Amino acid sequence: MATTLNVKSESGKLKSVVLGIAADIEVPTLESTYDPTSRQHLLYGTYPTEEAMVKEMDCFRAVLEKHSVRVFRPSNIPKLNQIFARDVGFVIDNCFIRSHMIADRREEIEGIQHLIAPTNKVLEPPQDALIEGGDVIVWNEYIFIGMYDGPDFKDMKCARTNTAGVDFIRQAFPHKKVYEFPLRKSNTVPHENALHLDCCFQPLGTAEQPLALMHKGGFADESVNFLIDLIGEENILFLSKEDMRDMMANVFSISPTVVVSESSFVKVNEWLRSRGITVEDIEYKEIGKQGGLMRCSTLPLERDE
Repeated sequence: MATTLNVKSESGKLKSVVLGIAADIEVPTLESTYDPTSRQHLLYGTYPTEEAMVKEMDCFRAVLEKHSVRVFRPSNIPKLNQIFARDVGFVIDNCFIRSHMIADRREEIEGIQHLIAPTNKVLEPPQDALIEGGDVIVWNEYIFIGMYDGPDFKDMKCARTNTAGVDFIRQAFPHKKVYEFPLRKSNTVPHENALHLDCCFQPLGTAEQPLALMHKGGFADESVNFLIDLIGEENILFLSKEDMRDMMANVFSISPTVVVSESSFVKVNEWLRSRGITVEDIEYKEIGKQGGLMRCSTLPLERDE
């Protein structure tokens, strides 16, 4: 049973994590998809098989355990997609925040209830505050939050975090510097849709020696310049919209010097290695066909800082 919570940055040495599961997933209909990437693969007949996804997640688990990470899994809820554990909840400092997700995904929280100990501090957003973990990046004294505030929010299946969600985090963590970043959204075109902040931005390394992966076009306004100034343009690998579609920003830090990435991301992996990062590259492209990758399928519980 996981009892200790501690996440103060995106890249502190990982001690325990929830890794999603790919078993017993029902293939959605075109009408029931809630992201453009899944929709596209259904249209093309390339939607991933359960066998392929389970195999990829088993490889990811092996890498995590190789680095002495304690890996927890959700309890299985039949016919429910439970791969993307990141969005179900997230940890800031020693507090677990239950995400307020879109209606299609709210049942997923039941799969990780057994991992939330009675002694843990747990927060839950108010009814009007929508927020998912993929939009929340903790970076030392900062919390970065991707969001969407367009008048068509209710019509955008890919809009997951609203202004009320940002305000909830800002009020819950007054000692943190909370910055919001409006994202571009598209229900049908993957390379025009930043589903979550971690689809177009990922900080790596340490506060003293930061690195980042970024697709500027995933941001809807000039707020992205704050991140560029903070990280330093020379420390950022800028990605194309096709790179964002392929989820190249969605790698996962096991520590400041170890990152898990997709084996086909040659550009990203070579750049990281040139910056002194050890890259554990695994095949994860079938998971990626549902609009998420390594970061999306992990929910860190404890990191050493």
